[in-house]
Amino acid sequence: MVWGVAALVHAVADTLATRYSSCTVRGELSGFTKAGSGHCYLSLKDADGGNALLRCAMFRRTAAMLDFMPTDGQIVEVRGRVAVYEPRGDLQFVVEAMRPAGAGALFEQFLRLKTRLEAEGLFNVDLKRPLPAFPRVVGVVTSPGAAALHDVLTALRRRAPHLAVVLYPSLVQGPDAPASLVAAIETAGRRAEVDVLIVCRGGGSLEDLWSFNHEQVVRAIAGCPVPVVCGVGHETDVTLADLAADVRAPTPTAAAELVAPTRKACLDGLSAVAAAMSRRVRQALDTQGQRLDRATLRLMRPAEGVRRHAQRLTLLAQRLSASSRQAVRTESQRHDALSARLVRAATVLHAAQPARLDALAARLQRAATVAQETRSARLSTLSARLEGLDPKRVLSRGYAWLEDAAGHAVTSAASVRPGQSVRAVLADGEVSADITKVLVIPD
Repeated sequence: MVWGVAALVHAVADTLATRYSSCTVRGELSGFTKAGSGHCYLSLKDADGGNALLRCAMFRRTAAMLDFMPTDGQIVEVRGRVAVYEPRGDLQFVVEAMRPAGAGALFEQFLRLKTRLEAEGLFNVDLKRPLPAFPRVVGVVTSPGAAALHDVLTALRRRAPHLAVVLYPSLVQGPDAPASLVAAIETAGRRAEVDVLIVCRGGGSLEDLWSFNHEQVVRAIAGCPVPVVCGVGHETDVTLADLAADVRAPTPTAAAELVAPTRKACLDGLSAVAAAMSRRVRQALDTQGQRLDRATLRLMRPAEGVRRHAQRLTLLAQRLSASSRQAVRTESQRHDALSARLVRAATVLHAAQPARLDALAARLQRAATVAQETRSARLSTLSARLEGLDPKRVLSRGYAWLEDAAGHAVTSAASVRPGQSVRAVLADGEVSADITKVLVIPD
């Protein structure tokens, strides 16, 4: 029997379809691609390193039902049927369902990607940015219908109802979720309209959260120009997105609490600062008020100050005059004694050495003249200082010396009465005055 090519291929296809109409295959993904039509094409390799390779096709309807994003190197289990692609005569496996082959394989892939990204420095602690202390606008990347969004909004409304919130909607699960998350994060960074960005979703299995372990999502978070807080899953769930974010929150609610300080705490802080400022102002006013009171008291009693200074000047003038006279007497006595000694010395020298007598006499005369001039200059200086302390000079600066009719100094307003006559001594004369009003300023 001679077979035609089409007939043989068709017969083989019927045989395979009858024998392997429904089977499950486990293997490692290789060469996964998604065409513009929505169909996916991939190959399966033995996970133990064998040389066998099975080409697979997954049509658009099946691909749309996937709840994770297949990546090369991932161990998966596919269910479907064996068929022959007749135009080429190739054996292929038509995939009708696909799932990751257990959490162990996913965790192994998680560790491999974590090690590679960590080596690139994406998780470096030194690159983490601090969150703004008082943000004005908070961005949220999550699904609009997710419970995580409700939790975040509830927490923000409770803690800081004044904050504005911008939602960047995105898928958080399924094969299209990574691309959607990347687009939302990049949109938030490009618009630069928020102060901090929250990336969040609720809890789930490792497969449910796998979109947040996608390499492109991790790189988008690390490269976002806005500080990012990642709150994915429950407290025990850790994704690569958490490690790349500036701050990891155990839950979406905790993420909202991290970015928004409570309104009450802010108001309490402002109240404390205002109270401290008020105390400082009161203390400064009290200090300046006391200084003003002291200055006022000093200005209210100028006559007392003039009297004290006049008495001091009089005392100094007396001391200076006495000191000057004593200094003149002392210097005169010293000069006389010195002159006598010089005369005696001159007499002795004249008798002993007539030849040197004239020279010594001339030197003696010059020394006496110089000493006399020095003493005279000093005396003139002391006289000038004494004259500078003359009480009349004080009167020439605008002050007056008051005396009553008996010639006693008037030093207090309480010692005179209206109608009494007083005499005011000025620098260039005297003035007689009658007192018409007396105002006593209390201390």
